[in-house]
Amino acid sequence: MKLNIVPARTGTRWARDGVRTFFKQPLAILGLFFMFVVSISLVALIPFVGGVLALVLVPAATVGLMAAAREADAGRFPMPLTLAVALRQGPQPRRAILILGAFYAVAVMVAMGVSAMIDGGRFAELYVGGGGITEEMIQDASFRTAMWAFTLLYLPISIAFWHAPALVHWHGVSPLKSLFFSTVAVFRNLGAFFLYGLMWMAMSFAAGLVLVVIAAITGSASIATFGLMPIAIMVASMFFSSLWFTFRDSFTADQELSPVTS
Repeated sequence: MKLNIVPARTGTRWARDGVRTFFKQPLAILGLFFMFVVSISLVALIPFVGGVLALVLVPAATVGLMAAAREADAGRFPMPLTLAVALRQGPQPRRAILILGAFYAVAVMVAMGVSAMIDGGRFAELYVGGGGITEEMIQDASFRTAMWAFTLLYLPISIAFWHAPALVHWHGVSPLKSLFFSTVAVFRNLGAFFLYGLMWMAMSFAAGLVLVVIAAITGSASIATFGLMPIAIMVASMFFSSLWFTFRDSFTADQELSPVTS
Protein backbone atom coordinates (compact mmCIF):
# COMPACT_ATOMS: atom_id res chain seq x y z
CA MET A 1 0.00 0.00 0.00
CA LYS A 2 1.36 3.39 -1.02
CA LEU A 3 0.16 6.86 -0.01
CA ASN A 4 -0.44 9.17 -2.96
CA ILE A 5 -0.01 12.95 -2.85
CA VAL A 6 -2.59 14.48 -5.18
CA PRO A 7 -2.89 18.04 -6.56
CA ALA A 8 -5.28 20.34 -4.71
CA ARG A 9 -7.62 20.48 -7.74
CA THR A 10 -8.30 16.76 -7.25
CA GLY A 11 -10.66 17.72 -4.41
CA THR A 12 -13.10 19.28 -6.86
CA ARG A 13 -12.99 16.13 -8.99
CA TRP A 14 -13.78 13.97 -5.95
CA ALA A 15 -16.96 15.94 -5.38
CA ARG A 16 -17.91 15.82 -9.08
CA ASP A 17 -17.25 12.08 -9.18
CA GLY A 18 -19.61 11.60 -6.25
CA VAL A 19 -22.37 13.45 -8.10
CA ARG A 20 -21.64 11.66 -11.37
CA THR A 21 -21.65 8.23 -9.74
CA PHE A 22 -24.88 8.97 -7.91
CA PHE A 23 -26.64 9.70 -11.19
CA LYS A 24 -25.34 6.46 -12.69
CA GLN A 25 -27.42 4.47 -10.20
CA PRO A 26 -29.59 7.02 -8.33
CA LEU A 27 -32.27 4.61 -7.10
CA ALA A 28 -29.76 2.04 -5.85
CA ILE A 29 -27.58 4.58 -4.06
CA LEU A 30 -30.54 6.40 -2.57
CA GLY A 31 -31.97 3.09 -1.43
CA LEU A 32 -28.70 2.00 0.18
CA PHE A 33 -28.28 5.35 1.92
CA PHE A 34 -31.83 5.08 3.23
CA MET A 35 -31.06 1.54 4.45
CA PHE A 36 -27.95 2.92 6.15
CA VAL A 37 -29.92 5.60 8.01
CA VAL A 38 -32.80 3.28 8.95
CA SER A 39 -30.51 0.44 10.08
CA ILE A 40 -28.43 2.70 12.33
CA SER A 41 -31.59 4.33 13.69
CA LEU A 42 -33.23 0.97 14.47
CA VAL A 43 -30.13 -0.32 16.23
CA ALA A 44 -30.03 2.89 18.27
CA LEU A 45 -33.52 2.05 19.61
CA ILE A 46 -32.25 -1.07 21.42
CA PRO A 47 -32.56 -0.34 25.15
CA PHE A 48 -29.38 0.58 27.08
CA VAL A 49 -26.81 -0.42 24.44
CA GLY A 50 -28.48 0.70 21.19
CA GLY A 51 -26.75 4.07 20.94
CA VAL A 52 -23.31 2.54 21.39
CA LEU A 53 -23.99 -0.34 18.97
CA ALA A 54 -25.20 2.11 16.34
CA LEU A 55 -21.92 4.03 16.55
CA VAL A 56 -19.93 0.77 16.40
CA LEU A 57 -21.63 -0.12 13.09
CA VAL A 58 -20.99 3.25 11.41
CA PRO A 59 -17.53 2.38 9.96
CA ALA A 60 -18.79 -0.94 8.56
CA ALA A 61 -21.84 0.73 7.02
CA THR A 62 -19.65 3.48 5.58
CA VAL A 63 -17.57 0.82 3.81
CA GLY A 64 -20.84 -0.50 2.37
CA LEU A 65 -21.73 2.88 0.90
CA MET A 66 -18.21 3.26 -0.51
CA ALA A 67 -18.44 -0.21 -2.03
CA ALA A 68 -21.77 0.76 -3.61
CA ALA A 69 -20.15 3.82 -5.19
CA ARG A 70 -17.33 1.64 -6.47
CA GLU A 71 -19.82 -0.75 -8.04
CA ALA A 72 -21.84 2.06 -9.62
CA ASP A 73 -18.69 3.71 -10.97
CA ALA A 74 -17.78 0.41 -12.64
CA GLY A 75 -21.21 0.28 -14.30
CA ARG A 76 -22.62 -2.38 -11.99
CA PHE A 77 -25.82 -2.22 -9.96
CA PRO A 78 -25.01 -2.26 -6.21
CA MET A 79 -27.20 -4.83 -4.49
CA PRO A 80 -28.70 -4.35 -1.00
CA LEU A 81 -26.22 -6.76 0.60
CA THR A 82 -23.42 -4.44 -0.52
CA LEU A 83 -24.20 -2.32 2.53
CA ALA A 84 -23.06 -5.18 4.79
CA VAL A 85 -20.02 -6.19 2.75
CA ALA A 86 -17.58 -5.30 5.56
CA LEU A 87 -19.37 -7.74 7.89
CA ARG A 88 -19.44 -10.59 5.38
CA GLN A 89 -15.72 -11.07 4.69
CA GLY A 90 -14.89 -13.68 7.33
CA PRO A 91 -14.22 -13.64 11.09
CA GLN A 92 -10.91 -11.73 11.11
CA PRO A 93 -11.91 -8.85 8.79
CA ARG A 94 -15.27 -8.61 10.58
CA ARG A 95 -13.55 -8.46 13.95
CA ALA A 96 -11.17 -5.75 12.71
CA ILE A 97 -13.94 -3.49 11.39
CA LEU A 98 -15.94 -3.95 14.60
CA ILE A 99 -12.89 -3.07 16.72
CA LEU A 100 -12.52 0.07 14.62
CA GLY A 101 -16.22 0.74 15.23
CA ALA A 102 -15.63 0.41 18.98
CA PHE A 103 -12.85 3.01 18.75
CA TYR A 104 -15.24 5.29 16.86
CA ALA A 105 -17.99 4.82 19.44
CA VAL A 106 -15.63 5.67 22.31
CA ALA A 107 -14.30 8.77 20.53
CA VAL A 108 -17.79 10.10 19.73
CA MET A 109 -19.07 9.38 23.24
CA VAL A 110 -16.14 11.27 24.76
CA ALA A 111 -16.93 14.26 22.52
CA MET A 112 -20.61 14.05 23.47
CA GLY A 113 -19.65 13.77 27.14
CA VAL A 114 -17.70 17.01 26.94
CA SER A 115 -20.64 18.76 25.29
CA ALA A 116 -22.99 17.35 27.95
CA MET A 117 -20.87 18.88 30.69
CA ILE A 118 -21.41 22.27 29.06
CA ASP A 119 -25.18 22.28 28.45
CA GLY A 120 -26.47 19.44 30.61
CA GLY A 121 -26.77 17.02 27.70
CA ARG A 122 -29.22 18.94 25.50
CA PHE A 123 -27.00 18.88 22.42
CA ALA A 124 -26.00 15.23 22.99
CA GLU A 125 -29.67 14.27 23.29
CA LEU A 126 -30.42 16.08 20.03
CA TYR A 127 -27.45 14.42 18.30
CA VAL A 128 -28.47 10.92 19.40
CA GLY A 129 -32.25 11.23 19.25
CA GLY A 130 -32.53 13.48 16.20
CA GLY A 131 -35.03 16.28 15.75
CA GLY A 132 -34.65 19.89 14.77
CA ILE A 133 -32.88 22.79 16.42
CA THR A 134 -35.41 25.22 17.87
CA GLU A 135 -35.05 28.97 18.20
CA GLU A 136 -34.87 28.53 21.96
CA MET A 137 -31.82 26.27 21.57
CA ILE A 138 -30.10 28.75 19.26
CA GLN A 139 -30.61 31.54 21.81
CA ASP A 140 -29.20 29.38 24.62
CA ALA A 141 -25.51 30.27 25.03
CA SER A 142 -24.65 26.95 26.72
CA PHE A 143 -26.28 24.97 23.88
CA ARG A 144 -24.31 26.93 21.27
CA THR A 145 -21.08 26.42 23.20
CA ALA A 146 -21.77 22.68 23.52
CA MET A 147 -22.49 22.44 19.78
CA TRP A 148 -19.24 24.20 18.86
CA ALA A 149 -17.27 22.16 21.39
CA PHE A 150 -18.58 18.91 19.90
CA THR A 151 -17.87 20.16 16.37
CA LEU A 152 -14.26 21.03 17.24
CA LEU A 153 -13.76 17.69 18.98
CA TYR A 154 -15.37 15.74 16.14
CA LEU A 155 -13.08 17.28 13.50
CA PRO A 156 -9.98 15.24 14.50
CA ILE A 157 -12.22 12.18 14.89
CA SER A 158 -13.46 12.66 11.33
CA ILE A 159 -9.90 13.00 10.03
CA ALA A 160 -8.69 9.88 11.82
CA PHE A 161 -11.65 7.80 10.65
CA TRP A 162 -11.90 9.24 7.12
CA HIS A 163 -9.95 6.48 5.38
CA ALA A 164 -9.71 4.07 8.31
CA PRO A 165 -12.73 1.83 7.50
CA ALA A 166 -11.63 1.43 3.88
CA LEU A 167 -8.02 0.74 4.91
CA VAL A 168 -9.17 -1.99 7.28
CA HIS A 169 -11.54 -3.52 4.73
CA TRP A 170 -9.61 -3.30 1.44
CA HIS A 171 -5.99 -3.27 2.62
CA GLY A 172 -6.21 -5.38 5.78
CA VAL A 173 -4.59 -2.64 7.89
CA SER A 174 -5.02 -3.05 11.64
CA PRO A 175 -7.55 -0.69 13.28
CA LEU A 176 -4.94 1.38 15.15
CA LYS A 177 -2.63 1.71 12.15
CA SER A 178 -5.57 2.65 9.92
CA LEU A 179 -6.29 5.67 12.13
CA PHE A 180 -2.67 6.79 11.82
CA PHE A 181 -2.50 6.29 8.05
CA SER A 182 -5.86 8.03 7.57
CA THR A 183 -4.69 11.07 9.52
CA VAL A 184 -1.42 11.27 7.59
CA ALA A 185 -3.24 10.90 4.25
CA VAL A 186 -5.69 13.71 4.99
CA PHE A 187 -2.96 16.12 6.12
CA ARG A 188 -0.66 15.26 3.21
CA ASN A 189 -3.55 16.02 0.85
CA LEU A 190 -4.94 18.93 2.83
CA GLY A 191 -5.28 21.19 -0.23
CA ALA A 192 -7.43 18.64 -2.03
CA PHE A 193 -9.60 18.08 1.03
CA PHE A 194 -10.00 21.84 1.52
CA LEU A 195 -11.35 22.27 -2.02
CA TYR A 196 -13.41 19.10 -1.60
CA GLY A 197 -15.08 20.56 1.48
CA LEU A 198 -15.69 23.88 -0.25
CA MET A 199 -17.34 22.08 -3.15
CA TRP A 200 -19.77 20.27 -0.85
CA MET A 201 -20.53 23.46 1.07
CA ALA A 202 -21.25 25.23 -2.22
CA MET A 203 -23.48 22.41 -3.49
CA SER A 204 -25.41 22.26 -0.22
CA PHE A 205 -25.90 26.03 -0.30
CA ALA A 206 -26.95 25.91 -3.95
CA ALA A 207 -29.51 23.18 -3.26
CA GLY A 208 -31.02 25.20 -0.42
CA LEU A 209 -31.03 28.34 -2.55
CA VAL A 210 -32.94 26.56 -5.31
CA LEU A 211 -35.66 25.62 -2.81
CA VAL A 212 -35.87 29.19 -1.53
CA VAL A 213 -36.14 30.59 -5.08
CA ILE A 214 -38.86 28.08 -6.02
CA ALA A 215 -40.76 28.91 -2.84
CA ALA A 216 -40.46 32.65 -3.59
CA ILE A 217 -41.65 32.23 -7.18
CA THR A 218 -44.62 30.06 -6.25
CA GLY A 219 -45.41 31.97 -3.07
CA SER A 220 -45.57 28.67 -1.15
CA ALA A 221 -43.24 28.27 1.83
CA SER A 222 -44.35 24.64 2.17
CA ILE A 223 -42.34 23.77 -0.95
CA ALA A 224 -39.13 24.67 0.85
CA THR A 225 -40.29 22.87 4.00
CA PHE A 226 -41.25 19.61 2.29
CA GLY A 227 -38.42 19.74 -0.23
CA LEU A 228 -35.66 20.19 2.32
CA MET A 229 -35.51 16.56 3.49
CA PRO A 230 -35.43 14.91 0.02
CA ILE A 231 -32.76 17.37 -1.12
CA ALA A 232 -30.71 16.77 2.03
CA ILE A 233 -30.91 12.98 1.54
CA MET A 234 -29.88 13.28 -2.10
CA VAL A 235 -26.90 15.52 -1.32
CA ALA A 236 -25.86 13.22 1.55
CA SER A 237 -26.05 10.21 -0.81
CA MET A 238 -23.82 12.01 -3.30
CA PHE A 239 -21.38 12.92 -0.52
CA PHE A 240 -21.08 9.33 0.69
CA SER A 241 -20.58 8.23 -2.91
CA SER A 242 -17.63 10.62 -3.18
CA LEU A 243 -15.87 9.02 -0.19
CA TRP A 244 -14.78 6.11 -2.37
CA PHE A 245 -12.91 8.45 -4.71
CA THR A 246 -11.08 10.23 -1.89
CA PHE A 247 -9.81 6.82 -0.75
CA ARG A 248 -9.11 5.41 -4.21
CA ASP A 249 -6.89 8.34 -5.17
CA SER A 250 -5.13 8.63 -1.80
CA PHE A 251 -3.78 5.07 -1.71
CA THR A 252 -2.38 2.63 -4.24
CA ALA A 253 -2.84 -1.05 -3.49
CA ASP A 254 0.02 -3.55 -3.79
CA GLN A 255 -2.40 -5.72 -5.73
CA GLU A 256 -5.74 -5.10 -7.41
CA LEU A 257 -8.63 -4.74 -5.00
CA SER A 258 -11.08 -7.61 -5.10
CA PRO A 259 -14.57 -6.91 -6.49
CA VAL A 260 -17.52 -6.56 -4.15
CA THR A 261 -19.43 -9.78 -3.62
CA SER A 262 -23.19 -9.40 -3.30
